[in-house]
Amino acid sequence: MKKTSRRDFLKLAGAAGAGLVACGAGSALANEGLQVNNDELGMLYDATKCVGCKACMSACKRVNSDYGSLSYEKAKFDEDGLWDAPSDLSGSTRTLIKLFKESEKRWSYVKYSCMHCQKPSCVSVCPVSAMTKEKVSGIVDYNKNTCIGCRYCQIACPYNIPKFQWEKAVPQIVKCDLCKSTNLREKGITACAETCPAGAIKFGKRKDLLEEAHQRLKDAPDKYVAHVYGEHEGGGTNHLYLASMPFNKLGLPEIKPEAPAEFSEKIQHTIYKGFIAPVALYSTLCFIAVKNMKKHQGHDDDHKKGGK
Repeated sequence: MKKTSRRDFLKLAGAAGAGLVACGAGSALANEGLQVNNDELGMLYDATKCVGCKACMSACKRVNSDYGSLSYEKAKFDEDGLWDAPSDLSGSTRTLIKLFKESEKRWSYVKYSCMHCQKPSCVSVCPVSAMTKEKVSGIVDYNKNTCIGCRYCQIACPYNIPKFQWEKAVPQIVKCDLCKSTNLREKGITACAETCPAGAIKFGKRKDLLEEAHQRLKDAPDKYVAHVYGEHEGGGTNHLYLASMPFNKLGLPEIKPEAPAEFSEKIQHTIYKGFIAPVALYSTLCFIAVKNMKKHQGHDDDHKKGGK
């Protein structure tokens, strides 16, 4: 049998690595750019209409408590536990209303819940596909049975939405899923939108919500900041906002139009597609091992010759 020389081994490893890199690069190039789908489902929240009653919070928890493993959160001042009073999104709260006050005459409520991004970073980084995005509805959903608890979704989300149930014996990630398995299935609308008495939350297809939002801006330009938050941020979201105060003063981050997941996926598809990085590492280790084996074999041969 012909022995494999070091030069032959390097050629073989190099050819294999180059082939895998080319495969990965091809996949990266084949990965289409972000295509916004305005037929997906979403919500339009108009902060100027919100009265801060928190009926949406109550409805969300009442409807989704069993399915989402949600629980009531007692306020520090409420020793008897009479109210559900979360101070932020948490492992027990999917929807939150907050008050931001700039002055006595300038203040606004704001609603926090999952943004249901067109290109969600949480889906992009999840190693086991516990986070998924439905092709038709656009709902960013979570499967607790698949989740391994790595919490990469928390780190990746630019809106800081997903929360982990640290206090639970069997924890899971908590985020809005547009009442996919509860109110949406039974009534065709999210619990928060159905309950809102002031009409601050409108549910429907993204294209209809955008049309409505821009019409409101046109009809009352002095009432609103001239921007629909979520239309372009991070590649676009299906949870849209209108407000009278700058969005960054309402706790909503300033995000560029480019989707963060687009950049991360290009890196992943180039480096990890076809296990390029592991193969390159193992090829290097194999080369070192073969080199050391030949070195030791040479020493053994020298000892044998010296002993004769």
